Amino acid sequence: MASKKVLGRGLSAFFPEHGEEADQDKNKEESQEPSGTYVEPEQRVNIVLQVPLDSIRPNPHQPRKEFNEERLEELADSIERHGLIQPITVRYIGEKRFELISGERRLRASKLAGIEKIPAYIREVDDDDIISYALIENIQREDLNPVEVALGYQRLIDEAGYTQAEVARRVGKNRSTVANMLRLLNLPPFIQVALRDEKISMGHARALISVDDPDDQETIFNDIIDKGYSVRQTEKAVKSLSEQKNKTVNDRQKDRQSTFLKEISNRLRSKLSTKVKIKSKKNGGEIRIEYYSDEELDRLLELFETLS
Repeated sequence: MASKKVLGRGLSAFFPEHGEEADQDKNKEESQEPSGTYVEPEQRVNIVLQVPLDSIRPNPHQPRKEFNEERLEELADSIERHGLIQPITVRYIGEKRFELISGERRLRASKLAGIEKIPAYIREVDDDDIISYALIENIQREDLNPVEVALGYQRLIDEAGYTQAEVARRVGKNRSTVANMLRLLNLPPFIQVALRDEKISMGHARALISVDDPDDQETIFNDIIDKGYSVRQTEKAVKSLSEQKNKTVNDRQKDRQSTFLKEISNRLRSKLSTKVKIKSKKNGGEIRIEYYSDEELDRLLELFETLS
Protein backbone atom coordinates (compact mmCIF):
# COMPACT_ATOMS: atom_id res chain seq x y z
CA MET A 1 0.00 0.00 0.00
CA ALA A 2 2.90 2.36 0.84
CA SER A 3 4.34 1.82 -2.63
CA LYS A 4 1.06 2.85 -4.28
CA LYS A 5 0.90 5.96 -2.13
CA VAL A 6 4.36 7.05 -3.24
CA LEU A 7 3.71 6.37 -6.90
CA GLY A 8 0.41 8.20 -6.71
CA ARG A 9 2.17 11.44 -5.80
CA GLY A 10 3.85 11.52 -9.22
CA LEU A 11 7.29 12.75 -10.24
CA SER A 12 6.91 15.90 -8.20
CA ALA A 13 7.37 13.84 -5.03
CA PHE A 14 10.95 13.14 -6.01
CA PHE A 15 11.82 15.61 -8.79
CA PRO A 16 10.19 18.94 -7.82
CA GLU A 17 11.09 20.60 -11.11
CA HIS A 18 8.45 18.42 -12.84
CA GLY A 19 4.67 18.75 -12.64
CA GLU A 20 2.09 21.49 -12.29
CA GLU A 21 3.10 22.28 -8.68
CA ALA A 22 6.81 22.54 -9.42
CA ASP A 23 7.28 25.96 -7.85
CA GLN A 24 5.33 25.07 -4.74
CA ASP A 25 7.21 21.80 -4.30
CA LYS A 26 10.51 23.55 -4.91
CA ASN A 27 9.78 26.07 -2.15
CA LYS A 28 8.77 23.20 0.13
CA GLU A 29 12.02 21.43 -0.67
CA GLU A 30 14.14 24.49 0.14
CA SER A 31 12.31 25.27 3.36
CA GLN A 32 12.15 21.75 4.77
CA GLU A 33 14.80 19.26 3.58
CA PRO A 34 16.92 18.22 0.57
CA SER A 35 15.22 16.71 -2.47
CA GLY A 36 14.15 13.13 -1.93
CA THR A 37 14.81 12.97 1.81
CA TYR A 38 11.41 14.17 3.10
CA VAL A 39 9.61 11.02 1.92
CA GLU A 40 8.44 8.90 4.84
CA PRO A 41 10.94 6.11 5.77
CA GLU A 42 8.44 3.33 5.13
CA GLN A 43 7.96 4.73 1.61
CA ARG A 44 11.69 4.67 0.77
CA VAL A 45 11.54 1.31 -1.00
CA ASN A 46 11.67 0.48 -4.72
CA ILE A 47 11.82 4.11 -5.78
CA VAL A 48 14.46 6.42 -7.26
CA LEU A 49 15.33 9.58 -5.34
CA GLN A 50 17.78 12.41 -5.88
CA VAL A 51 19.94 11.88 -2.79
CA PRO A 52 22.62 14.30 -1.53
CA LEU A 53 26.08 12.74 -1.64
CA ASP A 54 26.79 13.77 1.94
CA SER A 55 23.77 11.69 3.02
CA ILE A 56 25.26 8.46 1.66
CA ARG A 57 27.74 6.44 3.64
CA PRO A 58 29.97 3.83 1.95
CA ASN A 59 29.12 0.16 2.05
CA PRO A 60 31.29 -1.43 4.77
CA HIS A 61 30.83 -4.77 3.00
CA GLN A 62 32.05 -3.50 -0.39
CA PRO A 63 33.80 -6.48 -2.03
CA ARG A 64 35.71 -4.32 -4.48
CA LYS A 65 38.95 -2.98 -3.03
CA GLU A 66 40.85 -1.67 -6.06
CA PHE A 67 39.68 1.29 -8.16
CA ASN A 68 41.54 2.50 -11.24
CA GLU A 69 42.13 6.20 -10.66
CA GLU A 70 42.40 7.01 -14.37
CA ARG A 71 39.06 5.37 -15.11
CA LEU A 72 37.50 7.15 -12.14
CA GLU A 73 38.64 10.48 -13.59
CA GLU A 74 37.19 9.56 -16.98
CA LEU A 75 33.85 8.63 -15.40
CA ALA A 76 33.90 11.84 -13.33
CA ASP A 77 34.36 13.90 -16.51
CA SER A 78 31.42 12.12 -18.13
CA ILE A 79 29.21 12.65 -15.06
CA GLU A 80 30.17 16.32 -14.92
CA ARG A 81 29.08 16.77 -18.57
CA HIS A 82 26.04 14.51 -18.72
CA GLY A 83 25.10 13.69 -15.14
CA LEU A 84 24.84 10.20 -13.65
CA ILE A 85 22.63 8.16 -15.96
CA GLN A 86 22.53 4.87 -14.04
CA PRO A 87 21.37 5.25 -10.41
CA ILE A 88 23.35 3.77 -7.58
CA THR A 89 21.57 1.42 -5.14
CA VAL A 90 21.19 2.30 -1.47
CA ARG A 91 19.14 1.44 1.60
CA TYR A 92 17.60 3.88 4.05
CA ILE A 93 19.16 3.66 7.53
CA GLY A 94 17.24 6.43 9.30
CA GLU A 95 17.77 10.09 10.14
CA LYS A 96 17.91 11.11 6.48
CA ARG A 97 20.89 8.83 5.94
CA PHE A 98 21.46 6.12 3.34
CA GLU A 99 23.96 3.29 3.02
CA LEU A 100 25.42 2.31 -0.33
CA ILE A 101 24.61 -1.20 -1.54
CA SER A 102 26.20 -1.03 -4.98
CA GLY A 103 27.69 1.64 -7.20
CA GLU A 104 30.86 2.53 -5.27
CA ARG A 105 32.68 3.56 -8.44
CA ARG A 106 29.82 5.80 -9.57
CA LEU A 107 29.62 7.34 -6.10
CA ARG A 108 33.34 8.10 -6.01
CA ALA A 109 33.31 9.54 -9.51
CA SER A 110 30.32 11.75 -8.64
CA LYS A 111 32.23 13.15 -5.69
CA LEU A 112 35.20 13.86 -7.95
CA ALA A 113 32.87 15.61 -10.37
CA GLY A 114 31.58 17.85 -7.58
CA ILE A 115 27.99 16.67 -7.96
CA GLU A 116 25.79 17.44 -4.94
CA LYS A 117 22.94 14.98 -5.58
CA ILE A 118 22.70 11.79 -7.61
CA PRO A 119 19.85 9.39 -8.47
CA ALA A 120 19.65 6.43 -6.11
CA TYR A 121 17.40 3.39 -6.22
CA ILE A 122 16.15 2.57 -2.72
CA ARG A 123 15.99 -1.08 -1.68
CA GLU A 124 14.92 -2.74 1.53
CA VAL A 125 17.86 -4.95 2.45
CA ASP A 126 18.84 -6.47 5.79
CA ASP A 127 22.39 -6.71 7.12
CA ASP A 128 22.90 -10.31 5.98
CA ASP A 129 21.77 -9.62 2.42
CA ILE A 130 23.70 -6.41 1.83
CA ILE A 131 26.96 -8.37 1.38
CA SER A 132 25.45 -10.62 -1.27
CA TYR A 133 23.72 -7.74 -3.05
CA ALA A 134 26.97 -5.80 -3.34
CA LEU A 135 28.84 -8.90 -4.46
CA ILE A 136 26.22 -9.96 -7.00
CA GLU A 137 25.99 -6.48 -8.51
CA ASN A 138 29.74 -6.29 -9.01
CA ILE A 139 29.95 -9.82 -10.40
CA GLN A 140 27.15 -9.14 -12.88
CA ARG A 141 29.01 -6.02 -14.03
CA GLU A 142 32.31 -7.98 -14.09
CA ASP A 143 33.92 -5.24 -12.00
CA LEU A 144 35.69 -7.56 -9.55
CA ASN A 145 39.00 -9.31 -10.01
CA PRO A 146 39.15 -13.04 -9.09
CA VAL A 147 40.67 -12.43 -5.66
CA GLU A 148 37.95 -9.93 -4.75
CA VAL A 149 35.31 -12.42 -5.87
CA ALA A 150 36.90 -15.15 -3.75
CA LEU A 151 37.07 -12.82 -0.74
CA GLY A 152 33.42 -11.89 -1.31
CA TYR A 153 32.42 -15.55 -1.33
CA GLN A 154 34.39 -16.13 1.86
CA ARG A 155 32.68 -13.18 3.55
CA LEU A 156 29.27 -14.60 2.66
CA ILE A 157 30.34 -17.83 4.36
CA ASP A 158 31.94 -16.19 7.39
CA GLU A 159 29.59 -13.26 8.00
CA ALA A 160 26.27 -14.45 6.61
CA GLY A 161 26.72 -18.09 7.57
CA TYR A 162 26.16 -19.41 4.04
CA THR A 163 27.35 -22.80 2.85
CA GLN A 164 29.19 -23.06 -0.46
CA ALA A 165 26.00 -24.37 -2.03
CA GLU A 166 24.02 -21.37 -0.73
CA VAL A 167 26.68 -18.97 -2.00
CA ALA A 168 26.51 -20.62 -5.42
CA ARG A 169 22.73 -20.28 -5.48
CA ARG A 170 22.81 -16.62 -4.41
CA VAL A 171 25.37 -15.55 -7.01
CA GLY A 172 24.08 -17.80 -9.79
CA LYS A 173 27.21 -19.94 -10.13
CA ASN A 174 27.93 -23.65 -10.01
CA ARG A 175 29.09 -24.95 -6.64
CA SER A 176 32.33 -26.18 -8.23
CA THR A 177 32.97 -22.66 -9.53
CA VAL A 178 32.55 -21.22 -6.05
CA ALA A 179 34.81 -23.92 -4.57
CA ASN A 180 37.52 -23.26 -7.15
CA MET A 181 37.37 -19.52 -6.54
CA LEU A 182 37.71 -20.05 -2.79
CA ARG A 183 40.82 -22.17 -3.40
CA LEU A 184 42.53 -19.02 -4.70
CA LEU A 185 42.69 -17.81 -1.11
CA ASN A 186 45.08 -20.70 -0.35
CA LEU A 187 47.68 -19.17 -2.65
CA PRO A 188 50.52 -17.15 -1.05
CA PRO A 189 49.77 -13.42 -0.78
CA PHE A 190 52.32 -12.45 -3.47
CA ILE A 191 50.56 -14.68 -6.01
CA GLN A 192 47.14 -13.30 -5.02
CA VAL A 193 48.48 -9.77 -5.55
CA ALA A 194 49.82 -10.72 -8.98
CA LEU A 195 46.43 -12.18 -9.92
CA ARG A 196 44.67 -9.08 -8.64
CA ASP A 197 46.99 -6.83 -10.65
CA GLU A 198 46.52 -9.01 -13.77
CA LYS A 199 50.18 -10.00 -13.92
CA ILE A 200 49.02 -13.61 -14.11
CA SER A 201 45.72 -15.08 -15.27
CA MET A 202 43.20 -17.38 -13.62
CA GLY A 203 44.68 -20.22 -15.67
CA HIS A 204 48.11 -19.57 -14.17
CA ALA A 205 46.60 -19.39 -10.68
CA ARG A 206 44.70 -22.65 -11.07
CA ALA A 207 47.89 -24.40 -12.13
CA LEU A 208 49.82 -22.99 -9.16
CA ILE A 209 47.12 -24.09 -6.70
CA SER A 210 47.99 -27.73 -7.39
CA VAL A 211 51.60 -27.20 -6.26
CA ASP A 212 51.87 -28.11 -2.58
CA ASP A 213 55.39 -26.89 -1.79
CA PRO A 214 55.50 -23.06 -1.35
CA ASP A 215 59.09 -22.97 -2.62
CA ASP A 216 58.07 -24.80 -5.79
CA GLN A 217 55.13 -22.44 -6.21
CA GLU A 218 57.44 -19.46 -6.01
CA THR A 219 59.89 -21.02 -8.50
CA ILE A 220 57.20 -21.60 -11.12
CA PHE A 221 55.62 -18.21 -10.41
CA ASN A 222 58.97 -16.51 -11.06
CA ASP A 223 59.24 -18.40 -14.36
CA ILE A 224 55.77 -17.13 -15.32
CA ILE A 225 56.83 -13.54 -14.65
CA ASP A 226 60.44 -13.67 -15.87
CA LYS A 227 60.05 -16.03 -18.81
CA GLY A 228 56.52 -15.12 -19.81
CA TYR A 229 55.13 -18.64 -19.41
CA SER A 230 51.76 -19.20 -21.01
CA VAL A 231 49.10 -21.14 -19.12
CA ARG A 232 49.99 -24.27 -21.12
CA GLN A 233 53.69 -23.87 -20.33
CA THR A 234 52.84 -23.37 -16.66
CA GLU A 235 50.72 -26.52 -16.58
CA LYS A 236 53.56 -28.41 -18.28
CA ALA A 237 56.07 -27.11 -15.71
CA VAL A 238 53.76 -28.15 -12.84
CA LYS A 239 53.30 -31.61 -14.36
CA SER A 240 57.05 -32.03 -14.88
CA LEU A 241 57.73 -30.97 -11.32
CA SER A 242 55.12 -33.41 -10.01
CA GLU A 243 56.59 -36.28 -11.99
CA GLN A 244 60.07 -35.42 -10.76
CA LYS A 245 58.83 -35.31 -7.17
CA ASN A 246 57.07 -38.65 -7.53
CA LYS A 247 60.18 -40.23 -9.06
CA THR A 248 62.29 -38.95 -6.20
CA VAL A 249 59.83 -40.33 -3.65
CA ASN A 250 59.68 -43.70 -5.43
CA ASP A 251 63.47 -43.87 -5.62
CA ARG A 252 63.72 -43.15 -1.91
CA GLN A 253 61.12 -45.82 -1.15
CA LYS A 254 63.02 -48.31 -3.29
CA ASP A 255 66.27 -47.42 -1.56
CA ARG A 256 64.69 -47.89 1.85
CA GLN A 257 63.12 -51.18 0.77
CA SER A 258 66.38 -52.37 -0.76
CA THR A 259 68.24 -51.64 2.47
CA PHE A 260 65.60 -53.46 4.50
CA LEU A 261 65.59 -56.54 2.22
CA LYS A 262 69.36 -56.64 2.19
CA GLU A 263 69.43 -56.69 5.99
CA ILE A 264 66.89 -59.56 6.13
CA SER A 265 68.79 -61.45 3.46
CA ASN A 266 72.03 -61.20 5.45
CA ARG A 267 70.31 -62.40 8.63
CA LEU A 268 68.86 -65.46 6.84
CA ARG A 269 72.20 -66.19 5.22
CA SER A 270 73.84 -66.16 8.64
CA LYS A 271 71.21 -68.51 10.11
CA LEU A 272 71.09 -70.91 7.15
CA SER A 273 74.78 -70.77 6.20
CA THR A 274 73.92 -70.48 2.51
CA LYS A 275 73.14 -67.83 -0.04
CA VAL A 276 69.64 -66.26 0.27
CA LYS A 277 67.98 -63.88 -2.18
CA ILE A 278 64.78 -61.90 -1.47
CA LYS A 279 62.77 -60.49 -4.36
CA SER A 280 60.00 -57.96 -3.73
CA LYS A 281 56.82 -58.01 -5.83
CA LYS A 282 53.73 -55.82 -6.05
CA ASN A 283 52.02 -57.97 -3.46
CA GLY A 284 54.51 -59.67 -1.17
CA GLY A 285 57.60 -61.30 -2.69
CA GLU A 286 59.69 -64.46 -2.67
CA ILE A 287 62.69 -65.86 -0.76
CA ARG A 288 65.16 -67.99 -2.73
CA ILE A 289 67.49 -70.27 -0.73
CA GLU A 290 70.30 -71.88 -2.64
CA TYR A 291 71.87 -75.30 -1.97
CA TYR A 292 74.67 -77.04 -3.81
CA SER A 293 74.27 -80.76 -2.96
CA ASP A 294 71.81 -83.31 -1.67
CA GLU A 295 73.63 -83.36 1.64
CA GLU A 296 73.19 -79.58 2.01
CA LEU A 297 69.49 -79.89 1.19
CA ASP A 298 69.12 -82.54 3.93
CA ARG A 299 70.86 -80.17 6.34
CA LEU A 300 68.46 -77.36 5.51
CA LEU A 301 65.45 -79.65 5.92
CA GLU A 302 66.67 -80.78 9.31
CA LEU A 303 67.17 -77.15 10.28
CA PHE A 304 63.65 -76.20 9.24
CA GLU A 305 62.24 -79.20 11.17
CA THR A 306 63.87 -77.95 14.35
CA LEU A 307 62.18 -74.59 13.86
CA SER A 308 58.75 -76.24 13.94
